[in-house]
Amino acid sequence: MRCPFCSEEDTKVIDSRLVAEGEQIRRRRECQSCTERFTTYETAELLLPKIIKQNDVRQPFDENKLRGGILRALEKRPVSVEQIETAVSHIKHELMATGEREVSAIRVGEAVMQHLRALDHVAYVRFASVYRSFQDLNEFREEIDKLSAEDVAGLNAESGADQSAEASVD
Repeated sequence: MRCPFCSEEDTKVIDSRLVAEGEQIRRRRECQSCTERFTTYETAELLLPKIIKQNDVRQPFDENKLRGGILRALEKRPVSVEQIETAVSHIKHELMATGEREVSAIRVGEAVMQHLRALDHVAYVRFASVYRSFQDLNEFREEIDKLSAEDVAGLNAESGADQSAEASVD
């Protein structure tokens, strides 16, 4: 790190401590050239990618907007605040894990739908109806039929596993 007093690049760390509840590292440094001491603070830089809207406008990721959309879909549904916050956190992590500087709004919407599908089917259909701009009742029916088919397939897979477990016990 460059010395703020003489601009020499050779500085030595004398002391390091965690501060701000472990969110930062405070370092005391000493310049090897002029022997002045100074303090630096280090924090993790977690950048969320910019969102590319459908009209090609780029805007910073807005966690409150993400949470608001999820909350609107889950309004009056039996889903806890902890589950909602976990979903928001997972979506943010997925976006950071891409390593990309920009992601499409479509990708964010698909991630939201995936998490809502796991949390609550009614909220998922609510969100999908707005996100995918359902035009009539048939589009709602098709989406609900897909969910029903997945539920039936999941139940059949579970009962098949239960039956094979029972057979191996006999």
